[in-house]
Amino acid sequence: MKSSEIRALFSVVSRPEVVSLAGGMPAVTALPLDAVGSMIGELVSGMGAQTLQYGSGQGDPRLRERICDVMALEGITDASPSEVVVTVGSQQALDLVTRVFVDPGDVILAEAPSYVGALGVFQSAEARVRHVAMDDDGLIPEALEEALVACRAAGDRVKFLYTVPNFHNPAGVTLTEPRREAIMAIAERHDLLVIEDNPYGLLGFEHEPLRALRARDSQRVIYLGSFSKTFSPGLRVGWVLAPLAVREKLVLATEAQVLCPPSLTQYAVARYLDTQPWREQIKLFTELYRERRDATLESLETLMPAGTTWTRPDGGFYVWLKLPHGLDAKLMQPRAVNALVAYVPGIGFYADGSGREFMRLSYCYPEPDQIREGVRRLARVIEAELDLHSTFDAVDTGSFRAVRPAAGADAPFSGSGTIVGPANSDTYEDGRA
Repeated sequence: MKSSEIRALFSVVSRPEVVSLAGGMPAVTALPLDAVGSMIGELVSGMGAQTLQYGSGQGDPRLRERICDVMALEGITDASPSEVVVTVGSQQALDLVTRVFVDPGDVILAEAPSYVGALGVFQSAEARVRHVAMDDDGLIPEALEEALVACRAAGDRVKFLYTVPNFHNPAGVTLTEPRREAIMAIAERHDLLVIEDNPYGLLGFEHEPLRALRARDSQRVIYLGSFSKTFSPGLRVGWVLAPLAVREKLVLATEAQVLCPPSLTQYAVARYLDTQPWREQIKLFTELYRERRDATLESLETLMPAGTTWTRPDGGFYVWLKLPHGLDAKLMQPRAVNALVAYVPGIGFYADGSGREFMRLSYCYPEPDQIREGVRRLARVIEAELDLHSTFDAVDTGSFRAVRPAAGADAPFSGSGTIVGPANSDTYEDGRA
């Protein structure tokens, strides 16, 4: 096990003079904190014997009912509370699913890039991650099928596809409707289990929530959800929706791990959903994040030097930025922190050590003016790096994995072929310019 790129930044980004575009921390100050505080106080004073006691390993029945109501907003209308397992955030949910299904040496398919917390879980399970290419429309179905065929030819045992289809972390892109249908058809053809991780699905800026993968197949898709982004990350309440046979194993695994999820936080979320205008609160969050997304994109468009590209999310928390050729986000990071701006280098989102030319920018936490200042500082750092490269042709900035771009592609994503070369080289090892 190793430290994540994000956790390693915490001591830096907590400094008030640093503009953090790194951590994906929700804007909890937008909650009605007085009402939430009173609600929790009344819970303890009125139901202390239940809220402060051990609970069920599967989770509070009332909360599981309300979770089904939440999932119905994304087209999952056939879910039963008996299929829901409450977890300590969706991170524990992912860990439980991995414990149940994965043996050392098994292959897990995951997008390139992929959520750093998932990669940590897979690494601790001694799984092998094979990345599948994505672009501005999300996971590429043809690349998924190619990966499955290659794994079968190599004798690899693929346990599941892990995907974040909505407002992807870190890429910020969303899987289109045609691709959702294509990916589920591929999963059916290859008898592939799909793990749908969906913490951001209700935080779209441009349209109503898209129909979940789980709404298309109740037996082949295991759905992971969380209240961290739509209510409070500090309560650590998430869930798994799984077929009953899998649910039984997940309950056994959670009882072995933590006995039961915390009762107080479960009752607090259930009471919040029962008594507070949570749908209106999600709309408030959405408008707040839209404003901050707009500030980010406008600043990038105005300030970033030529050769820099980025995604344009229509929901969620993140922009995925690709640096001009030859620059290394990991090696540039100390200079950025010295300039009082923080980001997450792309290398943390790949299992194979690639991604050095990328970085994740998070716009959910800073105010718009802070975002603009952070992007201004970051642009100056990138410009200084470019000046250095133009002055010293042989500056060694380490190595990176240059990914063969798709035909005609000039975007923050690349194709599936990987070539390793020096970061300051103008050519690849196979002689391409």
